[in-house]
Amino acid sequence: QVQLVESGGGLVQPGGSLTLSCAATGSIFRIYGMGWYRQAPGKQRELVAAIISSGGTAYADSVKGRFTISRDYAKNTAYLQMNSLKPEDTAVYYCNADLTSVATMHVDHYWGQGTQVTVSS
Repeated sequence: QVQLVESGGGLVQPGGSLTLSCAATGSIFRIYGMGWYRQAPGKQRELVAAIISSGGTAYADSVKGRFTISRDYAKNTAYLQMNSLKPEDTAVYYCNADLTSVATMHVDHYWGQGTQVTVSS
């Protein structure tokens, strides 16, 4: 059974940094892309950053220059380095991945359980 396990959220002061991790576990054949979304109270879930298997990345305009997404292909893990955090970055952050599991051998979309990031003084 494939799961995405997130970690690294917490409370940080404005201007601070956090690193989120997302590990894809289980019998995985191939991961095509991984990404981070966030959802603030009363708002829709939005894409924060994404990385594809070739290493190409994309970012929301609101986080460009502050956030960096990366992958460790050997560990099936994605990271989101968040610097210069602002109160408006406060949200639940969700990891997602498009991958093929050994069990199904077709591409499915998976979500993590979410991790809270709170930026406040």
